[in-house]
Amino acid sequence: MPRPVWSGAISFGLVTIPVKVLPATENRSISFHQYHLEDEGRIRTRKVCEIDGKQLRSDEIGKGYEVSKDTIVQVTDEDLDSIPLPTAKAIEIVAFVPADSIDPVRIGDSYYLAADGAVAAKPYVLLRKALERSAKVAVAKFAWHNRERLGLLRIKENAIVLHSMRWPDEIRDPAELTPKPVDLDDSEIDAAIQLMESMAVDDISGYTDHYREALEEVIVAKAAGRTPPQAESGQEPAGQVVDLMSALNASVAAAKESRGESGEHATVHDMPKKGAAKKTAAKKSTAAAKKTASKKAPAKKATGRKPKSA
Repeated sequence: MPRPVWSGAISFGLVTIPVKVLPATENRSISFHQYHLEDEGRIRTRKVCEIDGKQLRSDEIGKGYEVSKDTIVQVTDEDLDSIPLPTAKAIEIVAFVPADSIDPVRIGDSYYLAADGAVAAKPYVLLRKALERSAKVAVAKFAWHNRERLGLLRIKENAIVLHSMRWPDEIRDPAELTPKPVDLDDSEIDAAIQLMESMAVDDISGYTDHYREALEEVIVAKAAGRTPPQAESGQEPAGQVVDLMSALNASVAAAKESRGESGEHATVHDMPKKGAAKKTAAKKSTAAAKKTASKKAPAKKATGRKPKSA
């Protein structure tokens, strides 16, 4: 169970629900340290005053806003805590809207809201069931980390989830990024839809982070003094698509063929094929070792390769 990052209450109308806020996600990325290439000494970030050159502790550092080149307005934690915001210790629901009316671009980090104490159980379940029955989501305001934020409350299984949201003026206008008008035939659009249908799945929970897995293999190999796995050579990047319809038809055929071979939906990785290739290579190596069993030196060489390929 992760540690709560905030505690307060959900409020809508005159209903108050004491809650604890817990992270709904975790970062599984592999992080690196910076170090000196010459002697492998760690490179650390230190906070140093640009006037006297002294390294400072956290309790010696304050906040300030530069209103002009030589004028800084200091703002203390007490100043921030005393700001008269109704959302200072509350997640204040301000509206209920249809779920499909929320632009996904505005949705940020996710948190679970846990009922804080026995008294919170009944109003918590009340809000959860009301959201489920109405098929709506709640828009709320709350104040975290020295700023007021906009949030979205929805239901995941039996828990209430809070998504932080960006304010409307924080979303860039995509108009300048859209391509100029082009001519498209209905047959091309139909082919694209057919490709979408051939790649459709009902569940995406089986996808994993293959980059992180490969990176872990590199780290394990280098830590053991072995050469890390290398990417397969000979794969040229795809060229420019000239015939869009041909590319769509070929993609549909490839997707159907892939699904027919595995009996499942096609995926973007080929990890099972790599595993099968390893098994085939191992069988060939064993057969070769049996044929050359009468020759002492080759037999030792084949035996020595097995731990490396394991």
